[in-house]
Amino acid sequence: MSRLIFAGELESAADQIADISRADLQIVLRRAALMLRNVAGVNLGARTDELLFGIAAEMEVSKSDLIKTIVSDWLIANAYLPVPLELDEDNETPFKI
Repeated sequence: MSRLIFAGELESAADQIADISRADLQIVLRRAALMLRNVAGVNLGARTDELLFGIAAEMEVSKSDLIKTIVSDWLIANAYLPVPLELDEDNETPFKI
C-alpha cells in the first residue's frame, strides 16, 4: 500500500471518527506507526541539501520529486533500468528519457 493511499485512509478515518470501530481505528493506527517506523531519510549534508532545494525551486518541483528523477535518470544511464521507449511527437528523438 502506498503512502498516499494510506494517508487518504487516515484522513477518511479522521473524518468519520464517530463511525469507525475501535478495532478498525486500532488497525489504522498500528499501520501508521509501522510506516513511520520504516521511513528512513537520507542525510545528504547541508551543502547538497541546499543545492537540491534551490534546483527544485527553480524547476518548480518538490525536492523529493527532483531526487526521484535524479535517481531514476542515473539508473537508466547506467543500464540498471531499461530506457523507456515512449514516442514523443514534440521531441526529435524517438524516445524520451
